[in-house]
Amino acid sequence: MALTLIDISHVLVTRGKEQYGREAVSQLEHALQCAHLAELAGETPETVAAALLHDIGHLLAPDGGAADRAGHDDLHQYVALPFLRALLPRAVLEPVRLHVDAKRYLCTMEQGYWEALSPASRQSLELQGGAYSVEEAVQFASQPFASEAIRLRRYDDAAKVPGRATPAFGHFMGVMATVTARHALASQVPGAVSA
Repeated sequence: MALTLIDISHVLVTRGKEQYGREAVSQLEHALQCAHLAELAGETPETVAAALLHDIGHLLAPDGGAADRAGHDDLHQYVALPFLRALLPRAVLEPVRLHVDAKRYLCTMEQGYWEALSPASRQSLELQGGAYSVEEAVQFASQPFASEAIRLRRYDDAAKVPGRATPAFGHFMGVMATVTARHALASQVPGAVSA
């Protein structure tokens, strides 16, 4: 079942009140902070939308994210994709899909990255397969949208600050509306390829 913007808004506002794993913020606070950091960095609306939605799979998982809390990888980076594919372009979906792999990449390729991760993020890294080998990291970096996923990962890591001010939720739903409208328009143009 494809989600609409109204469905996404409902999921984020209602289920997003839950604590974000073992972090000191809620799922919604984390999403808003991540999107705000992307916007402040001058990212495209598509990357801002990916930042807002990167963890929505936790909220859509059949067990409500209980697997992740119980010490199992809930594969949240994949869970949301079937629900979002009709609504959003690859420029949103691919960074969402790749943001966990970007953490695995950065642990291998950037000295000090692992040490800077929060304890909860280190724990989830182990559930997600741990750091990449150098060969795996090189392969990851060669994929389309890998650079956007790496930047998204950095916003993700920094978006865990209790009480950090962000624009209101409605602001980011406006960004989402822009992205979905552009995607719908591109989908209607013969021969057009939606990014």
